[in-house]
Amino acid sequence: MRKLGVFNLVTLDGYFTGPGGDISWHNPDTEFQELANAASNSGNTLLFGRVTYELMARYWPTPDAIRDDPVVALGMNGSEKIVFSRTLKSADWANTRLVKDDMLAEVRRLKEGSGKGLTILGSGSLVSQLAQEGLIDEFQILLNPVVLGQGRTMFEGVKDRLSLKLVSSRTFKNGTVLLDYEPAR
Repeated sequence: MRKLGVFNLVTLDGYFTGPGGDISWHNPDTEFQELANAASNSGNTLLFGRVTYELMARYWPTPDAIRDDPVVALGMNGSEKIVFSRTLKSADWANTRLVKDDMLAEVRRLKEGSGKGLTILGSGSLVSQLAQEGLIDEFQILLNPVVLGQGRTMFEGVKDRLSLKLVSSRTFKNGTVLLDYEPAR
């Protein structure tokens, strides 16, 4: 059985994107880069909603991404990717499959299969829907020391309480804290 994890950056006030999808507040440093290098080359299948997919697909295959961040670009471009969208016409980024219908059934099928794990990056609508269904096994949250005052949470739309237990934490030199949670079942 494959595990499904989430890896997202959030602000102290709980937003994973600012107004208009702004992510300029991300606070990457050397420690984050090491984490990103390892995560992007884990061999996990990456799951995206349309908005995050389009953002990632516009950047990672470009010469700028390959020059500025070659390790992460190699992993992102080489990874199997699945984008869930009812409105996207095609998914042209290398190794990407578009799923238009029954996201929950597809994720259940993926989890029951064999292979490496499944990772959601960004994609708040996926996180909230899959968390509500109890399909997420791990939440890795990078808590950034910044307050935006407005934006979107990755749990927007969750209707029932979601109880989590802390598995581990790590403080980075720049003040970012990595929090690793799993559902409290």
